[in-house]
Amino acid sequence: MAKRLMPTLNRVLIEKITAPAKTTAGILLPEKSSKLNSGKVVAVGPGLHDKSGNLIPTAVKEGDTVLLPEYGGTQVKLGEKEFHLYRDEDILGTLHD
Repeated sequence: MAKRLMPTLNRVLIEKITAPAKTTAGILLPEKSSKLNSGKVVAVGPGLHDKSGNLIPTAVKEGDTVLLPEYGGTQVKLGEKEFHLYRDEDILGTLHD
């Protein structure tokens, strides 16, 4: 079984971030308040070639935290971990602290 997946073209491999179900004080949070579709970029494809043959690289890089659409992507399971593959243009933006 494959242990590492390298995306092709303009695809991005993302591990979704799960929000905590309770605060550090132990207060349970409602599911709605902690839902944010975000993930960490694990691997990035090289990009796409335009009509003239120039390489257009992906807009994100490994380690970025990104905002994801509510639906879409392809679910991939590698070992015990679950990842999602998105096209570069499907990612809504990057999140910064």
